[in-house]
Amino acid sequence: MHTLDILIQKGVLQADDKKVILAEVRTSKASLEEVLKKHGVFIETLLSVLSEYYHLPHKVLDNSIIPSKILLYIPEESARHYQFVPLAIVDGALEVGITDPDDMEAIDALQFISTRVGIPYTLYIISEADLNNVLDQYESITGEVKEALSEFDTTSQEAQQELEKETKKAETQSDQHIKTDAPVTKIVATILHYAVEGKASDIHVEPTARGTRVRFRIDGELHTSLTLPAKVHQAVTARIKILSQMRLDEKRKPQDGRFSATISDRRIDFRVSTFPTEFGEKVVMRILDQSSKNVTIKSLGLLDHTLEVVHDMLQKPYGIILISGPTGSGKSTTLFAMLSSLDRETRNVVSLEDPVEYKITGVSQSQVRPEIGYDFATGLRSILRQDPDVIMIGEIRDKETARLAVQAALTGHLVFSTVHTNTVADVVPRLIDMGVDPYLIAPTLIGVIGQRLVKKLCPHAGKPFPVSDSMKLLLEKEFSDLPDKYHKHIPAFKEFYHASQTTECPDGIAGRIGVFETLTMDKDLEHIVLTSPVAESIYAYTRSKGMFTMKEDAIIKALFGTIPFEEMNTLGGEFLTE
Repeated sequence: MHTLDILIQKGVLQADDKKVILAEVRTSKASLEEVLKKHGVFIETLLSVLSEYYHLPHKVLDNSIIPSKILLYIPEESARHYQFVPLAIVDGALEVGITDPDDMEAIDALQFISTRVGIPYTLYIISEADLNNVLDQYESITGEVKEALSEFDTTSQEAQQELEKETKKAETQSDQHIKTDAPVTKIVATILHYAVEGKASDIHVEPTARGTRVRFRIDGELHTSLTLPAKVHQAVTARIKILSQMRLDEKRKPQDGRFSATISDRRIDFRVSTFPTEFGEKVVMRILDQSSKNVTIKSLGLLDHTLEVVHDMLQKPYGIILISGPTGSGKSTTLFAMLSSLDRETRNVVSLEDPVEYKITGVSQSQVRPEIGYDFATGLRSILRQDPDVIMIGEIRDKETARLAVQAALTGHLVFSTVHTNTVADVVPRLIDMGVDPYLIAPTLIGVIGQRLVKKLCPHAGKPFPVSDSMKLLLEKEFSDLPDKYHKHIPAFKEFYHASQTTECPDGIAGRIGVFETLTMDKDLEHIVLTSPVAESIYAYTRSKGMFTMKEDAIIKALFGTIPFEEMNTLGGEFLTE
């Protein structure tokens, strides 16, 4: 039903007013809302009537600024076409403003977007003026890119000459300010700038059949930031490859590189990977912000009893400490924090990494290069001739590296590394699968730290709700096999928290934090490793010694209000509903 018909039905306007108002809209080219205001129907009244008619809440934005992090939930193209915009995230739901709730095509599109990003939505009626205000805010990134695109022409010889000129410049500069003169350079610079300012961890530049999609990973989730026309993809990819000192003529196989840039007076490193796809090369850039890495062991998010276990591990003079978890679980950050806590003045600390992500003062860091025969195993042999006290190996991937790491630990070195397993109990079987004998693992393994990353609540952004009786039963069941003396570390099952909006945190989230589980070696566990080195036996023993699983670590953090309730579900379990 037309807005004017609703106002007439509710008695706000007379039937004769409709023809007059529509004529005035046509002749004056003013918006319906502006004309209604002249006739005494103000925005507050209009929204109130529409809200009552559609049984939906309404909002007056009053020129509010919507954070770019929220805008990323709905692509600009969709927002403009369907006339709805994201407003905030409250209680785990995306608030969406719309002017015409009768538009079923828009509602279907919104449902699709909601399913794709994995978050429910709540509809609010907003004014046309507020809708346009939010749409204008998308221009912050797309406006700058559109300006550059207007200058770009892939068939222009000038553009190609400019790109070649930039190539020669970039090849002679390793750490540079991102320049913004050429159109292609301006597009890339804008993408990098907004990704860094938006606290993204990764940038994905993906060619598709219809264009190039640029997505930012923020707090672990990918969000489409903008879409570029297909004609610029090759030039944008070339610019990134130039900065990363990759081969421009090699497009058939993946390449890796990195570059540094100064953005907003901060030195930022970018680790770059290209991957050939059906529609062209996909580029993924990992953002490594050196200024943000003042990481300590305490800042990782370890609970007090886990922190004590980790500190005990670090006091050992020799042996192996392993960090387990999938890619993107924060293992490198944990290694960084542990190495930073060591005495690097009186000890020779050497690392092998692929690649070197963060510079650590006092550590001799070396990047392996398998393409020239310098892999972890080769590097580890060389390190042992460098009189090291502490050795960090980026990852144990194969039998040779695993056996050399064990030999280094047996000869009096403290070794740190990572391994890809789902739980700490899986680490010993994994090492055995790699060919390391159990009798070598037992005396050398100090301990294992397993981890994942979950979203962290912004201070004062948690909205509490009580733990239901049914949920309490599930929680009690979860901890039922933990010995009673360790229950003192579990808070009372009183309340959990949803993320709620604050001025500082529009979606209630302030980055991510780790959830952990730990395994430490002792004489009894050594015996299990020698006699029954299977995950079930190892878990049963470590559980009897008070090990909390990662899921339980998340539950405790959720009860403390450190993480939102919903994040427990990312680690499995039955706590899906209130």
